Amino acid sequence: MATWNIDPNHSEVTFKVKHLVISTVTGQFKSFNGTVEAASDDFSDAKIEFAIDLDSIDTRNEQRDGHLKSADFFDVANHPQMTFKSTSVEKVSGSDYKLTGDLTIKGTTKSITLDVEFGGLQNDFYGNTVAGFELSGKINRQEFGLTWSAVTETGGIVVSDDVKISANIELHKQA
Repeated sequence: MATWNIDPNHSEVTFKVKHLVISTVTGQFKSFNGTVEAASDDFSDAKIEFAIDLDSIDTRNEQRDGHLKSADFFDVANHPQMTFKSTSVEKVSGSDYKLTGDLTIKGTTKSITLDVEFGGLQNDFYGNTVAGFELSGKINRQEFGLTWSAVTETGGIVVSDDVKISANIELHKQA
């Protein structure tokens, strides 16, 4: 069984949410960590644990970031992390996988499934074995207790319930 760690310098976790139904706001989390344990080189038997420091949210707008950290959304003071723990990895075909696991946000845990593309294995300049992945999926924020909502004077929704999540992850194999 090999253990792999996320390389934060070559990884990113982002999200997109519709604003006023007509435009999209993109954000990222700057601080996260995770480990993967797998016996096979194709990661079909992987066990994954991942945590995001919610205080690291960045939407390029301090006021909006402050609101997202407040009790209206993530309630960072009481729930500083969002976590994911895998329950299954299914190889669909070639380099495409379905990753299912328990996502916990603000004390609420729900099963989600993400699409994963395995980029393969490579050795870096220092002789480390490296693996790359692209993940994508969508969650309904209301299901995780992120229920703040507002409507414009004309009846438009300020923030969509659907949140698209994506991650580009580089793993380094522990020696």
